[in-house]
Amino acid sequence: MSALPRRLLRLEGLAVFGGAVALYFHFGYGWLLLVVLVLAPDLSMLGYLRGPRYGALAYDVAHTEVWPIGLAVGGAIAGEERLTQIGLIWLIHIGADRLLGYGLKYPTDFKDSHLQRV
Repeated sequence: MSALPRRLLRLEGLAVFGGAVALYFHFGYGWLLLVVLVLAPDLSMLGYLRGPRYGALAYDVAHTEVWPIGLAVGGAIAGEERLTQIGLIWLIHIGADRLLGYGLKYPTDFKDSHLQRV
């Protein structure tokens, strides 16, 4: 089996991570909020306390790029810098997760993710 798809997905994670970090500091946002919020999406893992099905749903909702992209773009269009900043922090988190091999979860087990099944 080819390792190319897995490598490409990790490369995409690097691109999201690097791009979000670059934009974050280009806009002059400070370190404090980044340090405070960068791991916030992982609070969604608390969903696993209710079982793997609910946990996977909570984790996947918090780890899809749709929400932070919408937040960052919406903030930029509306001139609401804090929304853009939070969206970029969220993207930094997701990009780092993908780069490290953490993917969206299947409801079978926390370890079953789209990156492991590729």
